[in-house]
Amino acid sequence: MPVRPTAATPTAATLIALTLAATALTACGNGSGSSPNTLKVSFKQSTDNSIKVMDTYLADMKKEFEKKYPGKKVELVPIKAPDSEYYTKLQQMLRSPRTAPDLVYEDTFLINSDITSGYLKPLDPYLAKWPDWQQFIDTAKNAAKGEDGKTYGVPDGTDTRGLWFDKRVFRQAGLPTTWQPKTWDDILSAARIIKKKVPGVTPLNVYTGKPAGERATMQGFEMLLYGTGDGTSDPLYDSGGKKWIAGSQGFKDSLKFVETVYKEKLGPDVSDALDPNFATTVNGELLPQGKLGIDLDGSWLPQAWLPGSGHEWNDWSQQLGLAHMPTQHGQAPGKVSMSGGWTWSVPAKAAHPDLAFDFIKTMQTKDNARKWYIANSGIAVRKDVAADPAYATAQPGIKFFTDLVASTHYRPAYPAYPKVSTAVQEAMESVTTGDQSAEKAASAYDSTLKDVTGGQVVQR
Repeated sequence: MPVRPTAATPTAATLIALTLAATALTACGNGSGSSPNTLKVSFKQSTDNSIKVMDTYLADMKKEFEKKYPGKKVELVPIKAPDSEYYTKLQQMLRSPRTAPDLVYEDTFLINSDITSGYLKPLDPYLAKWPDWQQFIDTAKNAAKGEDGKTYGVPDGTDTRGLWFDKRVFRQAGLPTTWQPKTWDDILSAARIIKKKVPGVTPLNVYTGKPAGERATMQGFEMLLYGTGDGTSDPLYDSGGKKWIAGSQGFKDSLKFVETVYKEKLGPDVSDALDPNFATTVNGELLPQGKLGIDLDGSWLPQAWLPGSGHEWNDWSQQLGLAHMPTQHGQAPGKVSMSGGWTWSVPAKAAHPDLAFDFIKTMQTKDNARKWYIANSGIAVRKDVAADPAYATAQPGIKFFTDLVASTHYRPAYPAYPKVSTAVQEAMESVTTGDQSAEKAASAYDSTLKDVTGGQVVQR
């Protein structure tokens, strides 16, 4: 256990929080001095300077909104930071009317934590008068609901995850370019062959550790964990007993897979894997340059390769193959995906909530939603867009990843989840670096789980 500092000795985390608060106060003041006609919209800006998908889309929406509402102005307030820093900055901003924007971009995994903290405003009165809300699929609506049954965000799409593999690398390794592994062992076997036959190529990328944040938990660990067991119950959270699950064999097996990847040097160098910006390297360099054999990753990758992106890669669909992630032993249902997504939410302390919802409605017309899904390589959560051929055929891979929605899982996004996720990342990091065995890391996770959930734990 770390030594608890005295009140006179601020922790590094405290100092960071204070710095972020000061930054937020400077960056986004919405207090009494703000203009009654200016809407402030805060969003996560990519740390990859070449990716301007969100910036371009919001600039278009700003023009449309200002034309529709004469005299109103939209001020875009980007937060350029890795995911974990974005969440911290956003929460600092939401605490005060002086710093709260009017509209914020919320990751669904964090939304219940922010709801519990009183940072967000329920949108039900607005949604009841908005006919388009009926077009949203139920799973997406549920991702934005609090435990009180109220809705605190409008989802702007979802995502799924699978295995991206490089056909160029597979040909050199003598592996089939129609590859579809049936078990975890099939994945490791392919990675071992690549390591042996294609030097200079990273065989397999599985995101890991605290620097990768939720990317490690969701793209990495949960894509493994949710493929253990019989697929009929959540392996992370017992919804019936409302308790988090400790001591499961599936958890240990998932850590063992991660341990194997890094122990056998089938993955990236540990220093690279623990770089918080490693995803940018994967998307912008390793995959386009044919230096990565298999990547366990998300549906959104092609946004990095679109014309004008800085990493333009016109023929990626000819060079890369797609395979679903198999269950551990090939047991039913045979495939695994995780889904998340983001929502547009109105802070509880927003100065202009009515105007903020008008901006949401502008972004979420059928045409604008379709434009966003295609630009962002996202999965539609509006039924009318999903049925639109202009969406389904817009990009290679859209159908593959949309079809995975039928077998996908959603995180147990309860208020404790962010802390549980961090505990997962710590366990992953310890087996990645070799500091702990999978067994010891799982045991340490169980202890942490009890602490961060107030003892709401069931042993399996």
